Parts: sequence; C-alpha cells; structure tokens
Amino acid sequence: MTTKTFFMKRLNDHIHYLKELDAALKGESNFAGTDSHSCELGKWMHGEGKQEITHLHNPKAREIFESMFDIHDQFHKLGEEALSKKSSGDSLGAQMAITKMYGISAELTSKLLELDRIS
Repeated sequence: MTTKTFFMKRLNDHIHYLKELDAALKGESNFAGTDSHSCELGKWMHGEGKQEITHLHNPKAREIFESMFDIHDQFHKLGEEALSKKSSGDSLGAQMAITKMYGISAELTSKLLELDRIS
C-alpha cells in the first residue's frame, strides 16, 4: 500500500536531482544529468509507479500520474540543454534553460504533492 511518505520520497528524489544539476551548472560538480528514464523519479514512473497508482483506486491520482510524463521529459530536456549551453560557454542560454527548468520543476512538485494529498 502506498503511504504519504512514499510520495514525499519521490519528491525528495526530484529535488535532489535538481540540486545536483544546479551544482553542476555552478561548476561545483561534474554531474552530467540523465534522461527522464534513468533518474530515481523516472525509474519509479516507468516502473513501479503504475502499480502504486493503481492501488490507490483513485481516477484523479491516475490522471495526475499520467500528466507527469511529458512534464518530466521536458524537465530533463531543459536540464540537458542547460548543461550543453554551459559547456559551450553560453552562460545566458544556460541560465534561460535552468529558469524554464525550475518552472517545470514547480509543476512536477505540485503534482507529487497532490498525489500525496489524495493518497
């Protein structure tokens, strides 16, 4: 059975990834990022997540979960773009990408909090 701490763990995974990427963009680490299937949140979404959501027996939870996939993909694409621009010396482009990424992150966070609330 899914517990509230379970969704908070997924949120923590996402925030940890964002912090790692931010550190890399600041030159504080060599974190290279991952695709949307390889981060901890992505592994859950493309793996056990569907069963966890099904066990909630809540159509709204399923709707929220399904809506996360495109947003999560966009988040990772923007992260890749920011890292690429940073490595090519385009600091402004990197900053623009990370700013968009933070907006997408807020959407993901909101959806995870909503799943937590209705679980």
